Amino acid sequence: MTSDSGNLREPAIGGVAPSQLRLLTKVARMYHEHGVRQPQIAEQLHISQPRVSRLLKQATVLGIVRTTVVTPAGVHAELEEEIERRYGLRDVVVADTGHSSPDEPSTLKAIGAAAAVYLETTLTGGDRIGISSWSSTLLSTVDAMRPRPNPVAEQVVQVIGGVGSSTSQIYATRLADRLAILTGAKAVFLPAPGLAASPAAREVLMADPHINDVMGAYSGLTMLLAGLGSLEPSPLLVESGNAIADAEQQALRKLGAVGDICLRFFDENGDLVKSALDERVLGIDSLTLRSIPRVVAIAGGARKFTAIRAALRGGWVDVLVTDLDVARRLAAEPAR
Repeated sequence: MTSDSGNLREPAIGGVAPSQLRLLTKVARMYHEHGVRQPQIAEQLHISQPRVSRLLKQATVLGIVRTTVVTPAGVHAELEEEIERRYGLRDVVVADTGHSSPDEPSTLKAIGAAAAVYLETTLTGGDRIGISSWSSTLLSTVDAMRPRPNPVAEQVVQVIGGVGSSTSQIYATRLADRLAILTGAKAVFLPAPGLAASPAAREVLMADPHINDVMGAYSGLTMLLAGLGSLEPSPLLVESGNAIADAEQQALRKLGAVGDICLRFFDENGDLVKSALDERVLGIDSLTLRSIPRVVAIAGGARKFTAIRAALRGGWVDVLVTDLDVARRLAAEPAR
């Protein structure tokens, strides 16, 4: 065997000879950088098209071709992933309002639009969806959704009463009915107040067979859409007639409550806060709520930050849709 000692040959990469590396690189550049289609590469280089395909795959394996994901403006993938990691969430959607200091209407609109896209993407059929009866962000979400040509859910079930004032009833039925229409599902309404006047009044209402049937459907839910409440009620909640009284708010604060999901209150660590109010709520209980496979919280704004963080810490939520300012604050703080 003879060799040319005057030529220092470059070592092979991954067991591939330099001459082969040249062909790999040439094919990769033609395809990825110059946009030449595989049949044209085969014709120009006088090799078969299957070989071109194999060479392109080999170029990727050897690191000659590397895939880089360029995040578009307005998309916050790294921030979403950081929040998912910190709080153990399945998914996070961050809505960019486009303003450095967004006011509440623009925040609600941005969150609603982002949540609508999330639902349109992830509802593929067969879901039984629970929905809270009052929430500005949920109203914004259903307003932003588009009807689907085929059914993507079986049921939309109201998980907490909404009949207080006449306005409250409109909000409650509009949410459930509108989402059912958009998803091709059957709407199931809970004809009861979210808060009964007393525990005794709640017991009377619970004796109604129809209300019992609706509540029986909660254990079969595969998904829940809910807002997150703070101790300071939103204007919508006050208008609905279902806002809790000032004295009850003070009692909840003394117990350490900072927020709620479907009127189930929790403290800053996300631990359930038990109070006398629980005996008056007509809606899904905390154990059933936590057993739902996918709980999607749609909430944002500075007023809700403490409640959102607590809900994540307590594991009440699987998916969060929120605004950019809240997301940045969540990512900047320890999960506990």
